Formats: sequence, C-alpha cells, structure tokens
Amino acid sequence: MSTSLLYHAFGVRGYQYVRTEYQGGQTTFMIRQEDKALRCPVCGSRDVRPKGRAERCFRSLPIGRRATFVALPIPRVACDACRVVRQVAVPFADPRRTYTKAFERYALELSRHMTILDVARHLGVSWDVVKDIQKRDLARRFAKPKLKHLRRIAIDEIAVRKGHRYLTVVLDLDSGAVVFVGDGKGGDALKPFWKRLRRCRAPIEAVAIDMSAAYREAIATYLPKATVVFDHFHVIKLFNDKLSALRRSLYHQADEAGKKVLKGSRWLLLKNPENLDPERDEGARLKEALGLNRPLAAAYYLKEDLRQFWEQPGKRFATAFLNGWLRRAEGSGVRIVQQMARTLEAHRAGLLAYYDYPISTGPLEGTNNKIKTMKRQAYGFRDQEFFKLKILAIHEARYALVG
Repeated sequence: MSTSLLYHAFGVRGYQYVRTEYQGGQTTFMIRQEDKALRCPVCGSRDVRPKGRAERCFRSLPIGRRATFVALPIPRVACDACRVVRQVAVPFADPRRTYTKAFERYALELSRHMTILDVARHLGVSWDVVKDIQKRDLARRFAKPKLKHLRRIAIDEIAVRKGHRYLTVVLDLDSGAVVFVGDGKGGDALKPFWKRLRRCRAPIEAVAIDMSAAYREAIATYLPKATVVFDHFHVIKLFNDKLSALRRSLYHQADEAGKKVLKGSRWLLLKNPENLDPERDEGARLKEALGLNRPLAAAYYLKEDLRQFWEQPGKRFATAFLNGWLRRAEGSGVRIVQQMARTLEAHRAGLLAYYDYPISTGPLEGTNNKIKTMKRQAYGFRDQEFFKLKILAIHEARYALVG
C-alpha cells in the first residue's frame, strides 16, 4: 500500500506506511514517523532528540461497513531550544481526540441528513462521540455571533421545559439569524447580550418586543437611542385574552338559554372574520352570541376595528385612527375595553413607531416554532449548552431539522 492512498483517501500525510492488519472486522493501518522529520510542536525547531513513543490509535473513515483505524506510535522529543520534553503534534487529528479530522468531517456531513443516533450507529461509535463532534463544530462557528452589523432586532422568550423554564432569544431581523440565547426571561436574561453589544458598538436603530415592562426598561437603559416597536400580534393577543375573560364572566351570569349560545363561542371570538368556516355555520353562531350581549359585541367589534391600525397609509393617519379608537373604547362603557384603551394610551409611542420601522416579532415567532420542532424531533436536549448552540445555528436549517 502506498503513502499516497493514506494521504488522498484518509488525510494522513508525512508518515511512513508500515503494514495493514485485519482483525475482528476492523482494518488498521500501521504508520510511523521518521526521526529526521521530527520537530518541536511549539517552536518548530529541528534541534530535537527522540525520547520514546506513545502508542495511539485513531478511528478514520470507514471502508464500506468495515471500521478503519490508523495506529501511530507518537514520538516524544526533547527540544534543545525550549529545554522541554514534548509530544509531537499530529496534524491529521485534533489533540485529545480518538478520531481523525477526516472522520470528523464525514460525521458532520452525515449529520446534515441523519439524526445523531443514526450517524452513531452507521459509524459504529457512541452517541456522545457524534454529539461532541457536532457541539465543537457549532461552538466554533456560532458561539460568538458578530453583532457589529445589527440594525433591527426582535426580542422574545420561548418556553423550553415544564416548570416555567424559559430561554430569551434575540433575532437579527435583517439576516434572520439568532444572535443571542439567554437563560430565563426578562431583563436579567439579556445582561450578557448588552455586555457584548457595548463592546462592538452596534448602531441598533429599532427593537421589536411585546409590551413587557422588563424589556422596555432594559432597552431604555442599554439602548437609549433605539426605537421600541410593540409587536401587533402581542397587542391583539392581549385584547383576545381580555375578550375571553369577558365571555367567561358573561357565561357564568347567563341563564340556561344564554349559556347554550355562549358555550363553544370562545374560538369564534378569537378567529379573524375571514377565517370563519361557512360549512360549520360559524358566522351565524358568532352573530347569535354577539346578539345576546351588548358588552360582548362592543368588545368584539372594537377588537376587530383595532386590527386596522396597522393598515393605515401613514403615521399621521395612524395617529388619527388611534385617537378615534381610544375615544370609542372609553365611551363603550365596557370595563375590559376601557382597561385596554388605557394600556394602549400608555404605549402610544411604541405603537406609532411601527410607521417609522415596520417591524414585528413575527419572524422570531417563526424561529420559535422551528426551535420547538427541533426539540420535539430530538426528544428534548439534556445538554443546555448544546441546545443553545443548535438554536444559534437554526437559520441554516431549510428542509429538515435533525438532532
């Protein structure tokens, strides 16, 4: 066997081929390094003296279904320049690894199309070996995303485990890449992000968030020049929650006939009118429920009317629309609608900022769905650091999420 095959097929170069052994269904290539090729691994000096060898065996690319190894007695040398005895470097394998770089690249390529367990079974290694290969590759490429280019970002949290376990995710709205994953939720989870952001001095112009007071306070402290844009999805969701609470209270106060009409109407109230199913007669059922109670009808129609705020031709028209809506809400006499009006009045600047920066947390909601899908396909992640690295790399996933 020639040394050319070792180089071109297995990435082993600069060694002398000795022999090949076949034992236990495995193929082992025995190689050695000549003394004249020895160098100090630190200073690169050739002025070294051999001081014994340490036997090492590295797993390499399989030949068909047959496991393949490269066995090498790694020389130790005494460097006269450094006056230290060291083990020489092995260029075809990373330090403290039992496999070659070619094997690592092959495992990563398979991981693009297979789960960790499938790759491990195919290569005949443990699940932890493949996971470690993936984790080191992800850490090398995504552990510290570049932040200096950030202009518009979105911030939101995602529930990742039972017991109110959350991760806070920051998304670059221009590239679609996750740039930070923090433990927990609220302002404290973002402290490492602000620290990195301050060092790179990224000129962030706008931030899309929900109406969380913790996020608003953190942004006011660390990004005082950035424009805060409140996400319209969360605004409508807040109104829907209040509408559901109103329907629930009316249901408990209604007589038997009224309860029969209101029962099952919750999802009809939350649906957009254009999404009501005519085959199930949802439009007629909704009309009957609204006709039963004036406060419920007033709240529903004001909620639907509020959706038009984000469809105005400009900021001046949006301001006029919001003023009119707030007056109608205050005059409705419905307590939950009046509460909603006061909430929107307090957040007026963040609502109108949409017309300066038409952004939302919608792309981040889509990313959160991909994260949940990835977690389900992997049946959960025991290694939290590995999970966070997978999230940072999730923008690369296009067709299949494996893990």
